Amino acid sequence: MKTITNRQIFLNNVAQTSPAPLMLEIERAAGVILSGADGKEYIDLIAGISVSNLGHSHPEVVKAVQQQAEKYMHLMVYGEFVESPQVKYAQKLTSLLPEQLNNVYFTNSGAEATEGALKLAKRATGRTQLISFKNGYHGSTQGALSMMGSETFKRSFRPLLPDTMQLTYGNEAELNNITNRTAAVIIETIQAESGITVPSESFMRQLRNICNETGTLLILDEAQAGLGRTGKLFAFEHYGIVPDILLLAKALGGGMPLGAFIASKEIMNTLTENPVLGHITTFGGHPVCCAAGLAGFDVLMKERLVDGVEAKGKLFETLLNHPKIKSKSRIGLMMALEFESFEVNKKIIDRCIENGVLTDWFLFAPHCMRIAPPFIITEKEISLACGVIMGAIE
Repeated sequence: MKTITNRQIFLNNVAQTSPAPLMLEIERAAGVILSGADGKEYIDLIAGISVSNLGHSHPEVVKAVQQQAEKYMHLMVYGEFVESPQVKYAQKLTSLLPEQLNNVYFTNSGAEATEGALKLAKRATGRTQLISFKNGYHGSTQGALSMMGSETFKRSFRPLLPDTMQLTYGNEAELNNITNRTAAVIIETIQAESGITVPSESFMRQLRNICNETGTLLILDEAQAGLGRTGKLFAFEHYGIVPDILLLAKALGGGMPLGAFIASKEIMNTLTENPVLGHITTFGGHPVCCAAGLAGFDVLMKERLVDGVEAKGKLFETLLNHPKIKSKSRIGLMMALEFESFEVNKKIIDRCIENGVLTDWFLFAPHCMRIAPPFIITEKEISLACGVIMGAIE
């Protein structure tokens, strides 16, 4: 009888969203090392797309998952139950955020955080217009897709949300399109999928000022850039501004699925009446996910991992120099290497993977290589990984 391999089952029975999946079968992951079923090891330079900031299978996170699973798992998260992991994590997050960001709505993902934030903005302001930015990414559900900054990914799914507008990221003149009929502006504090685009302080401050003047809610999406990835705990700290609504996800769950939109209690309370249950979710803020996220967050703070992010990012930038690298864009441990084309970039990425370094490209900048490793990566591992990348470029 012919044996069916996991690879065949993967292709036949798991939904495929790419015509050319990587087909890496990972059996175990620890720290920054992924171990394949064939025994091959890979240095992870993408951290599950900025999820595994602490590396994989951190013992404190694993312990928290096990302990919470033994107590209880799903009960009823958005109903009448007070669940300790959710309460403790909300308290920890809000204690480190500006005073007005004091109310947390936990979700299952970043896309769900986007959806909740868009509903909240429309409900709180009584307005309908939503503004986003070209080359922005906020998730793939239909509301989030309406805010996505790429027509290539949107056109097959229209019609989407009405009364939306897109501006050019970093263009101060276009901010005048924000008016007193705009419910919210949603923007990535650091635009990730465009190839790590870092806005000027002037642009971000002007955006905040115009939102203030027009009564528009400012939603900052830090699903990728938040929780230390830029070298500060929250990316908006680089700009001296505070959003009305903050989106977090990816690293928020310590490796478990978790997102959140965070606002003031006054704004968030608009979801409690007219109608009651203005926004609900079955699993958002799941106790095991919150326990894992809280444990990971405690490690992040206790071990002061954010303090080392910028120096490690600079080391990557210093070691990665080659004529074929057209440009480099970086903040903290978010970095993009630009090559001549996607074809060139993909060949280099494939060669890196062959030689034990896992990296990737960007959704809206496929000619750029993504580097976003776990914060715990060592200087030795950075040097080894950069050596492989440079060899692959050659």
